[in-house]
Amino acid sequence: MIDSSMKDLTPTKIVKELDKYIIGQTDAKRAVAIALRNRWRRQQIDDVLREEILPNNIILIGPTGVGKTEISRRLAKLAAAPFVKVEASKFTEVGYVGRDVESMVRDLTDFAVNMIKAEKTKEVQSKAEHLAEERILDILIPPIRKPHQPVQPMQVQAQTSSEQTTEEVNSEEYQNTKTREWMKLKLKNGEMDEKMIEFDSQSPPAIGMQVMGPFGMDDMGINIQEIVGNLMPKKKKKRKTTIAEARQILAQEEAQKLIDMEAVQREAIQRVEESGIIFIDEIDKVASSGGKGVGPDVSREGVQRDLLPIVEGTNVNTKYGVVRTDHVLFIASGAFHIAKPSDLIPELQGRFPIRVELQSLTEEDFVQILTTPQNALLKQYSALLETEGVKLHFTDDGIREVARIATEVNEAVENIGARRLHTILTTLLDEILFDVPDKIPTETINIDAEFVKEKLDKIVKDRDLSKFIL
Repeated sequence: MIDSSMKDLTPTKIVKELDKYIIGQTDAKRAVAIALRNRWRRQQIDDVLREEILPNNIILIGPTGVGKTEISRRLAKLAAAPFVKVEASKFTEVGYVGRDVESMVRDLTDFAVNMIKAEKTKEVQSKAEHLAEERILDILIPPIRKPHQPVQPMQVQAQTSSEQTTEEVNSEEYQNTKTREWMKLKLKNGEMDEKMIEFDSQSPPAIGMQVMGPFGMDDMGINIQEIVGNLMPKKKKKRKTTIAEARQILAQEEAQKLIDMEAVQREAIQRVEESGIIFIDEIDKVASSGGKGVGPDVSREGVQRDLLPIVEGTNVNTKYGVVRTDHVLFIASGAFHIAKPSDLIPELQGRFPIRVELQSLTEEDFVQILTTPQNALLKQYSALLETEGVKLHFTDDGIREVARIATEVNEAVENIGARRLHTILTTLLDEILFDVPDKIPTETINIDAEFVKEKLDKIVKDRDLSKFIL
């Protein structure tokens, strides 16, 4: 089931959250926000009609680097939904050597299992840490265990000596308990963290094997290593680490024991079926470029036909069970420079009813991308240099100059969108990033328009050089 917190995640709020990371592209944000909200709406409907409501899959059309993948990834994170990105060009028609299209559903299920396992681990973490601490305590000060003594019928004589023995045992137990409490307090306070300890930890059997043939066992929904691993006994391995590290290792082991993996797998399958998102990139690469093709075009159309049942809704065998794809949300994307969405086979076009065209980024967009998002590039580089005791300060005219050069190079060479900013900033800050550790840190390094022009003008003006460097 989709989390109840989704009720508060209205389309307006979804767009606002996406605005924190992606500049512009309002139409695309609105489309994915509506698709996500519709999933929550579907959950509120009676069972009979609920099964009939299918997701409206989306095709995002636009050049590289304008935010197609980022929108989908952030959307999945926002909804805490299982998400996987695949490239359509990696798949081949059944019968050719390559990945089977069903593997995308298996990848999504793997992701969901790991995601829920991490959630469950967090839930039992405090209990697992307590159990790990008890195991460390047992190693440092083993508890006294009284041997089981059967009651003897004739034990009237020597009662005094028996009472003395009992008193001695009780006294020893008392001392042991007090010592354990004292040691437990030291462990909790971290006073013993640097001490070394030897303990037994589980060592999974090392199995190395390669499955030969056109399709790996993964594509058949079988995990050979897991099967053989379960058949072989788990070995105990002696380890010697600090108590701090031992606590982490043992807590992980205890957490695994506390988690019901069957329940995790059931929940993972349910979450994939109800809220899974598959992002199919480069779908234009499997579109025939017009007319009945031969050679590669035949395989491309074959991939589309193999994709069709997955997108329409089918049952896929995974190592965790059968997964239905009827309500998985598919978001496809492509530049569509050569092919057009209408070049996809009609049946597949019909399964992607919503088409959104993303706009090329302008100079003003680049200025915002450099400064506004929470993960803005300038914030990243500033944080990196702060570790060396240096403050990086970009002036407004410096930022605008970087944006202007990015726009100019995109128009002159190849439009790679916001990714151009990475290449430009790497070239611009190359000397600073290289020299700072070996020089006495200055308080602040100012990057203004003059600095940017001095470093980049020559490369930008030399068209051949800019092709290689920027």
